[in-house]
Amino acid sequence: MAELKYISGFGNECASEDPRCPGSLPEGQNNPQVCPYNLYAEQLSGSAFTCPRSTNKRSWLYRILPSVSHKPFESIDEGHVTHNWDEVDPDPNQLRWKPFEIPKASQKKVDFVSGLHTLCGAGDIKSNNGLAIHIFLCNTSMENRCFYNSDGDFLIVPQKGNLLIYTEFGKMLVQPNEICVIQRGMRFSIDVFEETRGYLLEVYGVHFELPDLGPIGANGLANPRDFLIPIAWYEDRQVPGGYTVINKYQGKLFAAKQDVSPFNVVAWHGNYTPYKYNLKNFMVINSVAFDHADPSIFTVLTAKSVRPGVAIADFVIFPPRWGVADKTFRPPYYHRNCMSEFMGLIRGHYEAKQGGFLPGGGSLHSTMTPHGPDADCFEKASKAKLAPERIADGTMAFMFESSLSLAVTKWGLKASKCLDENYYKCWEPLKSHFTPNSRNPAEPN
Repeated sequence: MAELKYISGFGNECASEDPRCPGSLPEGQNNPQVCPYNLYAEQLSGSAFTCPRSTNKRSWLYRILPSVSHKPFESIDEGHVTHNWDEVDPDPNQLRWKPFEIPKASQKKVDFVSGLHTLCGAGDIKSNNGLAIHIFLCNTSMENRCFYNSDGDFLIVPQKGNLLIYTEFGKMLVQPNEICVIQRGMRFSIDVFEETRGYLLEVYGVHFELPDLGPIGANGLANPRDFLIPIAWYEDRQVPGGYTVINKYQGKLFAAKQDVSPFNVVAWHGNYTPYKYNLKNFMVINSVAFDHADPSIFTVLTAKSVRPGVAIADFVIFPPRWGVADKTFRPPYYHRNCMSEFMGLIRGHYEAKQGGFLPGGGSLHSTMTPHGPDADCFEKASKAKLAPERIADGTMAFMFESSLSLAVTKWGLKASKCLDENYYKCWEPLKSHFTPNSRNPAEPN
């Protein structure tokens, strides 16, 4: 496959034409009486018309046929996709999952949509407030099928296997250690090349944005120029027997047939697009004197709530970096949090738990549920000679953090058969080091 090209920049006003049809963008207006090449003009709105200019999201698509050219939608089986947060009773325990098992292609072919499994979530789709965390487990490409989400935005984190994503805006190749965002309403189809696994964060009613930098200044964390947007690409393809368009609407799945590929957009312009980002480009900030800065300094993207400083969801990473803090317990501290913390591991070994937390698995520490380094990590870090050291080389862990109290689904607790019933035991060897007669214990260095 030829190397794909992209436009760079987060949230930019962009314009793109498939080079096979030069001049396919109308000049000076959005909706001419007759479009170049006799295309149809269609607007895709990601925000209310009257939103402030800084938050107004829309793109104009110039396509061979408009997206309305389909048969009626009919309800289909949701599989393991759900927004029922009352399937099972609440469980405040620390939860950890072993790597989620990918179905074997030799036994059953499963594509991205049929391989979606809802793990946990909270909120209400109909009122546009909440989120869901899904796991995708697939082994075959979406053949003459596309998907779009009427409920919210998808942030996709591949862990195993590359994703070739066809969208109405063009194509993106997304590999492990990269992420992509497919925003609400955008049609896409995914090709895979092996047994494939990953994580998916869905947010309702809001869009992801870059976090404010405050006193950090103008530069740092995920820089806008490193986000990549696909360039226009189209196929004018008839589909004998019908192309299936799958829609997630109010948490349910529906399917409609049409006679042509939906990826028939010859040109587009606007600021409402899919995009991808390589996590290796994250500019890490860390403490260079003592103590920890809070993990919010590792935020890549945020989906804000109406409360200032409080997110519906943050996407946070723990990338390779230097650790130099003096007189400091360097691993993550013990913590109880008003937020919910779901963690996943793309590759390597997470510093606070070298065993048990594995790539392709996950953990959930719910609202005010205590968590922190296991006993082995605490003992080693408390006695280590402190010198500048590399942390997390060859590793990429991440966190979906939310102000909402997340409910785990029946699949997550039972049907997945991946829940680690012994997770709590990693803290059992912790012992008291209290020295009531000595305020100053011997320091390791």
